[in-house]
Amino acid sequence: MVLPADYHMHTPLCLHATGEPEEYVQHALKIGLPEMGFSDHSPMRQDNFDQWRMNFDKLETYVANVRRAQKKFPQMQILLAMEVDYFPGGEAWVRELAGMYPWDYFIGSVHYVSDDWAIDDPKKISEWKNRDSFEVWRIYFERLAMAAESKLFEIIGHADLPKKFGHKPDAKCRPLYEKFLDAAQKSGCAIELNTAGLRKDCKEIYPSREILNIAFQKGVPITFGSDAHAPGEVGLNFADAVQLARGVGYTKTCRFRQRQRQIVSF
Repeated sequence: MVLPADYHMHTPLCLHATGEPEEYVQHALKIGLPEMGFSDHSPMRQDNFDQWRMNFDKLETYVANVRRAQKKFPQMQILLAMEVDYFPGGEAWVRELAGMYPWDYFIGSVHYVSDDWAIDDPKKISEWKNRDSFEVWRIYFERLAMAAESKLFEIIGHADLPKKFGHKPDAKCRPLYEKFLDAAQKSGCAIELNTAGLRKDCKEIYPSREILNIAFQKGVPITFGSDAHAPGEVGLNFADAVQLARGVGYTKTCRFRQRQRQIVSF
């Protein structure tokens, strides 16, 4: 099987990953990936916003580390990117970040459904007991649709992240999915098949087959990402992701160069 590119991986600068970029590249070469992109958590305008992203003064180091890996491994296509949190009203900061370096793509992700609660933070998992699951999913997908509509991102990350700890609402969420995917289709934004879900309590790729089916029907393009936080996770479970994608009809994926999209077969 020819594996697709892995466009979602982190570095120790996000404070919760291990292994240097060169080690990630070495593993990618070992398993035969054709291309890879580093997409660490971007800084916020306010330093120490949370405990799982770099502060702004580390951004230059991050870029230098990726550039060093590119020079050391010319046989591998290595892209420079970031995973950027979307907050309503925070668009100006994303635009500012976009102008700082010649990025290949931005992954737009929603982690927060309020100013102080990241739904996937293990340290705040108890907060789920105080929340109605459907309401969390509603807010989350509203923000995800806004992220897609903003046209600030080439890819939307882990599109059903609220399921990470197994919290799924009883109410039917299809209208939420439809609104988000309509926004993605209209803006030309891709969604990723993120295999990290298989390593979480939900034991399922992000997004679910249901969401991916709707995305295919609407013509929303896809990418693939391991969300690696250690070298050995690069490309992990990509065979499962390819099987899922092909199972709903996808045969093509996106690649990016300086925020310009190409469509290739996988």
